[in-house]
Amino acid sequence: MARILIAGESWMTTSTHVKGVDEFTVHSYVEGVGPLRDALTARGHHVVHLPAHRVPTEFPGDAESLGGYDLVVLSDIGANSIQLSPGVFERGEPGPDRLAALRDWVDGGGAVLMIGGYLSFSGFQARAAFRQTVLADVLPVEMLAEDDRVECPAGAVPLVVDAAHAALGGAGTAWPPLLGYNRVVARDGAEVPALINGDPLVALAPYGSGRAAAFTSDCSPHWAPVAFCEQWPGYADLFDGLVRWLVRA
Repeated sequence: MARILIAGESWMTTSTHVKGVDEFTVHSYVEGVGPLRDALTARGHHVVHLPAHRVPTEFPGDAESLGGYDLVVLSDIGANSIQLSPGVFERGEPGPDRLAALRDWVDGGGAVLMIGGYLSFSGFQARAAFRQTVLADVLPVEMLAEDDRVECPAGAVPLVVDAAHAALGGAGTAWPPLLGYNRVVARDGAEVPALINGDPLVALAPYGSGRAAAFTSDCSPHWAPVAFCEQWPGYADLFDGLVRWLVRA
């Protein structure tokens, strides 16, 4: 079974409550990794979750630390959080380019999966900013220079064009609607076994001796509604299939 690092899929929220002339602020912490982590763990994979607020200080920065995993999953976590450690961002101290380390690790036989979200691919107002990094060469898709989100509040039904592809894990062709995704363009030679609104939903390609994949919608709400990530039996099949294709299991 695969050893998987999932980076991201958590967030903090600050709300200001105004009641007459008084106001107060409350904060909350939420993890959206549950459906994906639970699905992969149930299939026997070993999953380590690195929440978004810990990514700047703890994301692996060299081949040795990355070597403890078979697959790195980036889910709703921007390039800045990975590249800008506190030493670099706060103190102006040179440090390793952790995206370059990830690229080299994949080139040497590792695997990476990017899952969509407001801080994936280009993302909200292009703030995810992966298009300007070395990881852009690794992913099986080309990213837009602008905000790449496509919101589908009424739901968009995925179109499976190659149900037999191993990366889909036998999830079948009847997928529940999704509520949005990141618009990308498939690279020449990339395999695209599933589409959404005519755009890539699942894209796959080798990179050096390793493999890379993109799932351009979400693995949890809001783009992945409960019908997709909790009630659909194919959810676990799909992500288990992606993992197994990526690590050649």
